[in-house]
Amino acid sequence: MEPLYTRFSTSAFDGNGELTDFTINAPENFNFAYDVMDEIAAKEPGKRALEWCDVSGNKRTFSFSELAKLSVQAAGYLLSMGIKKGDRVLLTMKRHYEYWYLLPALMRIGAITIPATHMLKEKDIIYRVQCADAVAVITAEDRELTDAILAAKPSCPTLQKLFTVREDREGFLRLDEGLRTMPETMERIPTLAKEPFLMYFTSGTTSYPKAVLHDGYYPLAHIPTARYWQNCQNDGLHLTVADTGWAKASWGKIFGQWLCGSAVMVYEYEHFNAADMLNVIAHYGVTTFCAPPTIYRLMVKNGIPADAFSKVRYATTAGEALNPEITKRFEEITGLLVREGFGQTETTLVLGNLVNSPAKIGSIGKANPLYDVRLIDEEGIEVGADCRGEIVIIPKENQHGLCIGYLNAEETSRRVWKNGVFHTGDIATKDADGFFWYIGRSDDIIKSSGYRIGPFEIEDVLIKHPAVAECAVTGVPDEERGFVVKATIVLMPGFEPSDDLKKTLQTYVKEQTAPYKYPRIVEFVPELPKTFSGKIQRAKLREQDAVKQLFH
Repeated sequence: MEPLYTRFSTSAFDGNGELTDFTINAPENFNFAYDVMDEIAAKEPGKRALEWCDVSGNKRTFSFSELAKLSVQAAGYLLSMGIKKGDRVLLTMKRHYEYWYLLPALMRIGAITIPATHMLKEKDIIYRVQCADAVAVITAEDRELTDAILAAKPSCPTLQKLFTVREDREGFLRLDEGLRTMPETMERIPTLAKEPFLMYFTSGTTSYPKAVLHDGYYPLAHIPTARYWQNCQNDGLHLTVADTGWAKASWGKIFGQWLCGSAVMVYEYEHFNAADMLNVIAHYGVTTFCAPPTIYRLMVKNGIPADAFSKVRYATTAGEALNPEITKRFEEITGLLVREGFGQTETTLVLGNLVNSPAKIGSIGKANPLYDVRLIDEEGIEVGADCRGEIVIIPKENQHGLCIGYLNAEETSRRVWKNGVFHTGDIATKDADGFFWYIGRSDDIIKSSGYRIGPFEIEDVLIKHPAVAECAVTGVPDEERGFVVKATIVLMPGFEPSDDLKKTLQTYVKEQTAPYKYPRIVEFVPELPKTFSGKIQRAKLREQDAVKQLFH
């Protein structure tokens, strides 16, 4: 069977085989669950879809027919529990293999899935459920997570049903047991590809995270991501290192990979261990690999066995800048050039060192032909080669891959969409060959270990502590993580700076929001730099830190 991406898209190439044009061809009722998952299951029922293993030695291999059957049964069970088309459902499944039949199950129904990380705390869950008017949560059995969801439920009037898997939890229905009694077939529920089906929360700097909506064409827009950047091949095995709660899972763990005919490798762990990851890559024969720069740094730092990447044919990275020295060292050890890419929660791959393109180390690549990508100055005028500008997208007619909007966030929409142009907020230059070179954010979002962290969320937690009068959160460059979170704090009268107070505040943040957001650096100051209108000048704080590092 020919990979389905050829059915749903048209690509054009130049004489060197570089991608020059890409368009999506799909009927208006396209639905990934019915038209991709079920189609492969019907034509090649035994074709491998998923390899899964965990740190305890448990492992499962799923064919497309097995996952399709489970997906149909799960959809039937959820329908019987009152979940219907248009309902919004929070899905926090860590790296559980259940994700790969639950997401398609919700797509079959026409429900809107809201993937979320398992690291969310009670306040994070309340915010997301209330913002989205979610009617249900489907979660992994993690005790801390289920306790947080139960604690959040009384504050969420729209929340009607709670589901979990693998283990019983008080207040939750066992979805994986309930689906067993359901039929293995179901009639197709009418859906339109232009309708929203996926919602991701993205970080913000001056407000809480905003809900980004994607339509049913979004999976097809990941064909260039998988085929022409990650180089996924039919009957290959692709590993993207990401939690299912992040948009990176859509980039590398299901849509484009299955459309290319590639199986997905999933390694479930709580704490990253480079040696264990390398063993998985070698043992299962991963053929294409994608990970945040932090993972590459840790692997190189801890040592890579000669045979670890022997079956890997292609390596990619995105999320933050990868140090060129790490790129060179990794290539020396493995023979693989790590090709960088760029995109956002609101998009698919926007820029990348694509297949058959002469990649440049340190560059985030050329424009994905799916998008019209340009650099503009503050006046909105396009800049020339080697000039600094903001990365923007000029939407094409019938543009796919770009979010259809933000939920209940008019201010954000006005800021991001100006005169019909989508503003990424990221600054770069472009050379004469068309390669983009990343400089940084035009706002204050911190990219740390592949996570995008909004300062406001952390500041909102810190300011509630009785010791904190004022605070500002910024990112500080870090060799291993790209950036680390720093909190600059003005203390209330009666409190004195100390190492014990630093640790207390760090623990306080960990307990109130996702642990990856806590400030690894805490500095106490008598006052914060502000504008005449009283706004905190985070840029000045970053400049001060840069000077300190220069003379460190």
